Amino acid sequence: MQLDDVLADLSAENADLDLLVGGLPADRWATPTPAEGWTIAHQIAHLAWTDEASRLAAAEPDEFKVELQKAMANPTGFVEDGLAELASLTPGDLLTYWRETRTELPAALRLVPAGEKVLWFGPPMSPTSMATARLMETWAHGQDVADTLGVEREPTARLRHVAHIGIGARAYSYVVNGREVPTTPIRVELVAPDGATWTWGPEDAADRVVAPALDFCLVVTQRRHIGNTAVRVSGPVATEWMSFAQAYAGPAGPGRVAS
Repeated sequence: MQLDDVLADLSAENADLDLLVGGLPADRWATPTPAEGWTIAHQIAHLAWTDEASRLAAAEPDEFKVELQKAMANPTGFVEDGLAELASLTPGDLLTYWRETRTELPAALRLVPAGEKVLWFGPPMSPTSMATARLMETWAHGQDVADTLGVEREPTARLRHVAHIGIGARAYSYVVNGREVPTTPIRVELVAPDGATWTWGPEDAADRVVAPALDFCLVVTQRRHIGNTAVRVSGPVATEWMSFAQAYAGPAGPGRVAS
């Protein structure tokens, strides 16, 4: 997809999450979410922190290199310290900051020269890939907020971005779990919210994943245990992958327990 298309979807994803938190009473921001140790404030603080880091990487690469060096010197504490600082803001100030950072990011990504990639804490990314990653994280952390508030969100075609990055991160999922990356192809067939079928991988692949798009996205972002979804897997390689698949960067997560 073109950068502007992804950015439009990212803006819509942010707007939907803003509808959930924008009118919350101040005390609700301290409500624990399904992510252990994280409140609603932590969820929004994480998004704001990462949006600002993404903007800095795109618009001020020399400044971002300084931050990258800090991260390399303190991989865990660097992110946690930034998160804690933002989460300690008043809900009103945090909401304002998040709205500012997410609004500034698209302009920064559009100004990246054609063909150039943006530095990141992991491998450098194209502006389109970075926008897709931001949408995936916004949707995933928004799911934690929705679950906390007891809100059932209507799935949209934007799930295709989440699914695409989850499938693209298949090799990464193996690496962070200390496993050898297999070469066996996998076919993924997802039923979109409008009833269409989205497909990845060769049609004749023996290993397959078939699912509603929403359920697949919930699994690869580790927001649901696969046993609590309609995801259907066949073949040993696909089964192994889906047991620890993750669409996001960082250490292997514990996932969610079956209920």
